[in-house]
Amino acid sequence: MVLFIVVAALVFLMFAAYRGYSVILFAPIAALAAVLLTEPAAVAPVFSGIFMEKMVGFVKLYFPVFLLGALFGKVIGISGFAASIVAAAIRHIGRSRANVVIVAVCALLTYGGVSVFVVVFAVYPFAAELYRQSNIPKRLMPGAIALGSFSFTMDSLPGTPQIQNIIPTTFFKTTGWAAPWLGVIGSVFMVALGLAYLEWRRRNAMAKGEGYGSVLVNEPERIDTDALPNPMLAILPLVLVGVANFVFTKWIPLWYGASYTVPPEILPGVHAPLTTSIRTVTAIWAVEAALLLGITLVIVTAFRRVAAGFADGSKTAAAGALLAAMNTASEYGFGGVIAALPGFVVISDALKVIPNPLVNAAVSVSALAGITGSASGGMSIALAAISDQLIRNAQAAHIPMEVLHRVVAMASGGMDTLPHNGAVITLLAVTGLTHRQSYRDIFAVTLIKTLAVFFVIAVYYTTHLV
Repeated sequence: MVLFIVVAALVFLMFAAYRGYSVILFAPIAALAAVLLTEPAAVAPVFSGIFMEKMVGFVKLYFPVFLLGALFGKVIGISGFAASIVAAAIRHIGRSRANVVIVAVCALLTYGGVSVFVVVFAVYPFAAELYRQSNIPKRLMPGAIALGSFSFTMDSLPGTPQIQNIIPTTFFKTTGWAAPWLGVIGSVFMVALGLAYLEWRRRNAMAKGEGYGSVLVNEPERIDTDALPNPMLAILPLVLVGVANFVFTKWIPLWYGASYTVPPEILPGVHAPLTTSIRTVTAIWAVEAALLLGITLVIVTAFRRVAAGFADGSKTAAAGALLAAMNTASEYGFGGVIAALPGFVVISDALKVIPNPLVNAAVSVSALAGITGSASGGMSIALAAISDQLIRNAQAAHIPMEVLHRVVAMASGGMDTLPHNGAVITLLAVTGLTHRQSYRDIFAVTLIKTLAVFFVIAVYYTTHLV
């Protein structure tokens, strides 16, 4: 019965997300319903003491990253920089290599700090034009966007500022640059297999005489590329974010040391010393500082364009960041509650039969990411529940925390893109396509991402590269 309660809560939340209901509302409902079936009197104490504590703790740590990432993506868009980068990629890579162009542009934007949700909106008008002129079926487009946005630049490449690469840092005391060799190897694996698959699909469709399509919805307006900014200027903020993230990651611990204390003499209103453990926040502070610099550079170099749309754009970015952060935080609170239930202990004990710590971590995180339909949400649930166990097992096997970080981050981006995933639903809605038309290719990318995690684990044990 206790196992059934946990499974029922997870299935209920997955069903609610798939049907389009708010996770912010239904995550606490699912969690507290499970508590109600376990011990009715514990519902209120668990809501206040576990769910809200976990939810608020997540927002405290990560909301600035969500907000600055959304704002950076917005100013990159309204400045015309995103459009300039896409147009330049088409010119230099060539229209005949449509899949390579789309993957490259999405990867550049995502690795440069633009949210995966924002990338879809920025790239779609150009992707549609490119596929139309190349007469490639539009239904294949979401697979290319997914490979460029939802895979290697989201959680594999070292230093990526996406939240999926930041969350593990607070649990494992690592940085966003953890296990660089394994991250690069995993990324190459995904890109090679992903592009090979997409090209195979393109050749098959075109061999059958299938063109771009005629009865289509949500077709974008044609883009005027005559007044776009210089692409070298457009790419500069993305490069700055990447370089600054690396520099701040190295510099912050040197500046502050292992911990930093603000005495009451500095802040008279604070009656006790304010002490911060620097290792737990280095990656977060580094990404925030890098994004601030990137935003500032865009505003300075494209002031007129940005000023015209900044008021409305910043409101939209803030609203989107708040929604994304609260969705994930609600799932994090849900995970904290589920982890406290007797049924989860049964699941944890069952996972312990997997003797290898890295495989255990990969299976646990990927399964929960798939169930919740969220890479960050599933990883948050898993780490909130079993991070201590993963750390103990990895230390016992003499596995560096950097390797555990990279495996967990990559696993979160494995099976998360099931049909109920928010990014998948957004991608299909923006492109005007349906699951029936295009999900096959997105799922292929999902399988490649999941396979890449175990490939990286095998590489580590074979070579001990980190």
